[in-house]
Amino acid sequence: MSRWKRAQQAAADQGIDALLITPGADLRYLTGYVALPLERLTCLVLPSSGDPTLVVPALERAAAVASGIDVQIATWNETEDPFALVASLVGDAHTIGVDDHMWASRVFALGAALPEADQVLGGSIVQDLRIRKDAEETVALREAGLAIDRVHQRMGEWLRPGRTEREVGADIAAAILTEHVTCDFVIVGSGPNGASPHHEVSDRVIEVGDPVVVDIGGTTAAGYCSDSTRNYLAGGQVPAEYAQFYDVLLEAQTAQREHARPGVTAESVDLVGRQIIADAGYGDLFIHRTGHGIGQETHEEPYIVEGSELVLTEGMAFSIEPGIYVEGRFGARIEDIAICTADGLEVFNNTPRELVIL
Repeated sequence: MSRWKRAQQAAADQGIDALLITPGADLRYLTGYVALPLERLTCLVLPSSGDPTLVVPALERAAAVASGIDVQIATWNETEDPFALVASLVGDAHTIGVDDHMWASRVFALGAALPEADQVLGGSIVQDLRIRKDAEETVALREAGLAIDRVHQRMGEWLRPGRTEREVGADIAAAILTEHVTCDFVIVGSGPNGASPHHEVSDRVIEVGDPVVVDIGGTTAAGYCSDSTRNYLAGGQVPAEYAQFYDVLLEAQTAQREHARPGVTAESVDLVGRQIIADAGYGDLFIHRTGHGIGQETHEEPYIVEGSELVLTEGMAFSIEPGIYVEGRFGARIEDIAICTADGLEVFNNTPRELVIL
């Protein structure tokens, strides 16, 4: 059964008469079409029964056809109202599910075009499909993991004292593009900047003995994302305090990898590592969730966080990335992407998790 047919069935089961999906990961997942998020409306009209239609601007029709989509296409010209076209395709549907990332302006315009219909969030319909990767997606994520590992393996070519984070980041970004079609993010957090989990890069010059957090990722030609964090020392001696908490962090991340598998809850994976970090006296320095799902988006369901009673099942892919951050001094995070298999866990990133001294 095709993905959009499964989405139709799920929508019908929830009493949603039609789903409206605009450009983004959900549209790509359902149709294979990587639509540009332009000011002109592109929208998949997916009724709970019957054939779906992709509404596209006339000038985008060739691109949609070239993507090989298996749904019919309806086009609109510059002087036509695309929302009226969507409304005509929706018909007398009473409940409309809109994708979670639809622009607010489009939600309001669709509401005006469909005044008798109730609008609800429909993102969970597709999310519940995307959360479990099939065999083809697993291969794509495995290849993405290998691709970003190859970039980490080259870190000694670029990361050294005397260079700025920005210079190192530019070299890393170029290397990511040799392995992926896009570079999605580069974090090079040296010294005190490593204590900011989403620091990115700056003009700070890396100094001898600086611990450096390198968190990088991209998207492959298959449309699946990589994401891996490793920690490096730019020569010199490892600061004693850093070495002490790094051992704790490695123990916590190892315990989380060993615990994660089908049948355990998402929050239990978080708790296993958080407890180790807390028992060592660093609990207030682990300031974020343990992980996020990954697939056609870097961050998607499932989230590995306290309070999530979601039971992990085969096909769920996510990061395991505890961190410890000492403000004004340094920080560290160890991140792997993994997927639940039938009876365990496959980890896609396997470069050294220990501190690498360059």
